Amino acid sequence: MAKVKLGEIATEYKKTYKGNKVGIPIVGLEHLIPGEVKLSAWDRDSDNTFTKVFHKGQILFGRRRAYLKKAAVAPFDGICSGDITVIEAIPQKILPELLPFYIQNDLFFDFAVGGSAGSLSPRVKWEHLREYEINLPSIKKQRELAEVLWAAYELKESYKKLIVATDEMLKSQFIEMFGNVENKPLVDVCIKRGEYGSNTPADDYDGNIRYVRITDITEEGNLNNVVVSPRKIEEKYMLLPGDLLFARTGNTVGKTYLHKSGKMIFAGYLIRYRLNKELMLPQFALAYTHTNQYYDWVEKIKKVGAQPNISAAQFDLMPIPVPTKDEQTEFVTMAEQADKSKFELQKSITKIDYVIKSLIRQ
Repeated sequence: MAKVKLGEIATEYKKTYKGNKVGIPIVGLEHLIPGEVKLSAWDRDSDNTFTKVFHKGQILFGRRRAYLKKAAVAPFDGICSGDITVIEAIPQKILPELLPFYIQNDLFFDFAVGGSAGSLSPRVKWEHLREYEINLPSIKKQRELAEVLWAAYELKESYKKLIVATDEMLKSQFIEMFGNVENKPLVDVCIKRGEYGSNTPADDYDGNIRYVRITDITEEGNLNNVVVSPRKIEEKYMLLPGDLLFARTGNTVGKTYLHKSGKMIFAGYLIRYRLNKELMLPQFALAYTHTNQYYDWVEKIKKVGAQPNISAAQFDLMPIPVPTKDEQTEFVTMAEQADKSKFELQKSITKIDYVIKSLIRQ
């Protein structure tokens, strides 16, 4: 095992494209997905000023805001943004298929962030990146390590596809079961109209009451690990089990969170609905907000401006299918079983990520 600098085993590729861009794949920073080793998104024939060339097998590293952890292997030749550093392995020094795991790694991103310059949009240069040190095994060991890492990565990707397939199955099942059920305004199945949350600032977590803000809710409808408390505690904003929150503004307008337990107060850019459980199960209402039917409604209703938004008055009138309680219970049971399966899959993904990071740090 030899300690080497990145600049000894890889180079920055700096060729410029001057030809016709028609049909050429175009990659911007927005196409690099944080934490993903393989490039999975790009454009063609879009208006752009990109001229930086990349080739299949090279690594596209997002040098602007490196803390976003964007770096991926190119599956084809193309052109990319100037805010992407194209890194090419030196085959005599390191297997090209192994290098991506050294780049898409928390230690490397921490190093990159440490060398970034600029306040609003920090960028890091290759002159800094090339100084990053790696414990590099022999070529033989590299080959063995690469095989294990890619096998683990592909397994992780298959688990992620299963999670997506499970979500799609539920969406299809929802439409199949309730596509012809009468819709009613959301407010008709609630105890009261939508309520806006507290506008008090957030403080450090006091160990007792959590403050739930839009940014604390994930796309999947869970709460993240950024825990804060409200500066002012008002009982009227305290969440009860079964309360359903809707994000009313921002790029994630419409995302939802169903409160199950714990002392929490919700913030002002969220809207709370307290459902009449004799008419609608909260878990069923939550399931509806994960369907394509609901997403279509959000896209149609939201006001687009500097910040997309949907008011409480608009959410009050949101159409929602209201099947019988037995039918709701049947679907909720299915959704809960699906959530258990997804939870187990996610645990497996987390374990694989840990194995990958452990192997690359040896």
